[in-house]
Amino acid sequence: MDLSSRCSEAELMDAPDLNEAVYQRCLADLAALNQLTLTHRATLRWLYRATRDLPRGSRISVLDVAYGQGDLLRRIAKWAEKRGLTAELSGIDLNPRSAIAARAVTPSASIAYHTGDVFGFYPLPKPDYIVTSQFTHHLDDAKIIQLLGWLEANARRGWHIVDLHRHGFAYQSFPWLARLMRWDPIVRHDGQISIARGFTQPEWAHLLRQAGVKAQIGWHLPFRHAVSRLK
Repeated sequence: MDLSSRCSEAELMDAPDLNEAVYQRCLADLAALNQLTLTHRATLRWLYRATRDLPRGSRISVLDVAYGQGDLLRRIAKWAEKRGLTAELSGIDLNPRSAIAARAVTPSASIAYHTGDVFGFYPLPKPDYIVTSQFTHHLDDAKIIQLLGWLEANARRGWHIVDLHRHGFAYQSFPWLARLMRWDPIVRHDGQISIARGFTQPEWAHLLRQAGVKAQIGWHLPFRHAVSRLK
């Protein structure tokens, strides 16, 4: 596949008629992939920087956009407890099957999993921080620009995006990793498509200019870009 520009091919998991059991199995595999590749490390480091001046016992609220199986929110819950913060955690995801999967593996009802379109979702009160991981590559450029504006409007203290760096090595090596881990064939297929739908640093810079938003762009192992802003 030509990786000189973003791929527009749809991912199989985005099909509305995908069997529920298959969907939940894919979400579990993706959560395992996130753990194996330390996907959430960049988000947790950003949250640490954002809250490092807060005393223990402070309250914060965090919203996760496109939470999938909820693994990022569960990691944030553990991080906040260790940090001595009281965290109000919630998520919004378009697919109602995500809420079912996330609640099934979340040990308590301390995380609120909502279902709906993020662009029609206006949380009140506004959360302190909004995070999203591995979501923006599902969107076209126009929707990403809209999302950047939505993040600016709805995050009180800051927002953080993590997504894939479109890179040949990652694209070619992912199928070997997926086979080794015996992940679902849909995950094997969509993983490569996701990488091909990912971004380069200049593309993120262009999207931010188009949105009229100033933010930091960082690179994290393995093959992730983080786009963030603290207010």
